[in-house]
Amino acid sequence: MIELKNIEVTFQNEENSVQAVKDVSLSVEKGDIYGIVGYSGAGKSTLVRTINLLQRPTAGEVFVNGKNLSVLTSDELRTERKKIGMIFQHFNLMRQRTVADNVAYPLYKSGLSKLEIANKVDELLKLVGLADKKEAYPSQLSGGQKQRVAIARALANDPEVLLCDEATSSLDPKTTASILDLLKDLNKKLALTIVIITHEMEVVKEICNKVAVMEDGEVVEQGDLVSIFTSPKEKLTQEFINTATHIDQAAEKVLNHPTLLNLTREDVLINITYVGESTSSPLIASLYARFGITTNILYGNVEILQNTPIGNLIVVLSGEESKREEAIAYLESNQVNVKTIKHNQNVISFNQEQIV
Repeated sequence: MIELKNIEVTFQNEENSVQAVKDVSLSVEKGDIYGIVGYSGAGKSTLVRTINLLQRPTAGEVFVNGKNLSVLTSDELRTERKKIGMIFQHFNLMRQRTVADNVAYPLYKSGLSKLEIANKVDELLKLVGLADKKEAYPSQLSGGQKQRVAIARALANDPEVLLCDEATSSLDPKTTASILDLLKDLNKKLALTIVIITHEMEVVKEICNKVAVMEDGEVVEQGDLVSIFTSPKEKLTQEFINTATHIDQAAEKVLNHPTLLNLTREDVLINITYVGESTSSPLIASLYARFGITTNILYGNVEILQNTPIGNLIVVLSGEESKREEAIAYLESNQVNVKTIKHNQNVISFNQEQIV
């Protein structure tokens, strides 16, 4: 559906040049909700704008539906862009136009009659849950309603792809959740391929089936959501995941609790991650019977990502070192990921990286 091949973007002025995107290649399949996550300045917004050539790459090729957009004429590119909708963080609505007029704007040169445009607008506003707001002005809407108008406008030309550039960053958590639910619904109803740019792994966790992590203009890791969340390869990816799963905050809280600062040499603090069927297996409960190891669960949660249950626990294992090692080996043999949380009073190291 979308294929970026060796994309580079360099911004040049009289004094210096900045390489915003460095040799990025990725593929988005039809029907994907693909997340591109990174901190501010990572190059993710620049990258997404190359998909519809709002930003022409300095090098590389952009293919959408098998067509190389980079070699099209202006008229041909204009036609192809109609198949790619885009929404932004700050909505970009025209304040002096009604909701209906904002949604209708892309249709004025479409060849449709006024009645056909009016019917189309009604249809789109109903789709995004704003059928009763057609005569309102943007100033009369909440942030979430404004973004729904922007989504309806982006869908006016029946695009096959929707690009979302930090589309929920200015919204509160409840409104963000409702917009993400709407995007998931549109993905299913319209067979819409969606690319989401965000600095929040929480957004990726809620909606995406695939993800790429960007840093300093490069994609440092990419893959399906479950694999990325359960087996991250890069430190940056782990940071994003810890934030989204709240595991680092939980580790900080339990380690700063007075009753947990007196761990002995026979105690080890671990984070274990379950995936799929192993999430419901009583593995922890069996450690005492098998190895004489007692367990104290300090924190736990289970999330469903792409219909796959993923569990996270912070646990104290108590017992002889050799038996603890056997217990950990047993857990790992049952597809449980085990990471030691090193502790020294108020200093916590998570998987050998200091987090507090």
